[in-house]
Amino acid sequence: MWRCAGWLAVLLLIAGCQSTHDDLLAKGYPPAFADGFDDGCSSGRQAAGAISGEFRKNVPRYLKDPLYAEGWSDGFRQCQAMRDNQDSGDGRNSHLQERDKAWQQQKDQDAARAYHSP
Repeated sequence: MWRCAGWLAVLLLIAGCQSTHDDLLAKGYPPAFADGFDDGCSSGRQAAGAISGEFRKNVPRYLKDPLYAEGWSDGFRQCQAMRDNQDSGDGRNSHLQERDKAWQQQKDQDAARAYHSP
C-alpha cells in the first residue's frame, strides 16, 4: 500500500515539473502552437521586465506558420499580463506592509507614553 502511495507521489512530482510546452502537447495542442507559445511566453516575460525572460521569435516561421504565430501571440499576451499582475501585486503588498508598520509604530509610541506618564 505504501509503495503504491510512494509511486503516486513520484508521478505527481514529475507531472508537476512538466514544462508548459509539454503540457500544451499533452492537452492536444499542435506542436507548432506549443513552440510559438513557448517563444512568445519568454518574450512576454522579458517585455514585462522579468530578468529570466528572453525575446524569442522565429520570424520566418511566424510569417509562414499560422499555428506558430497564434501560439506566439497567445503566449506573449498571457505571460506579459501574468508578469505585470505579479509586479502590481508586489507594489500593493508593499504599500500595505508600510501602513501596517506605521500603525504598529504609532501604537507602540502611544503605549510608551501611557506607561511613562506620571
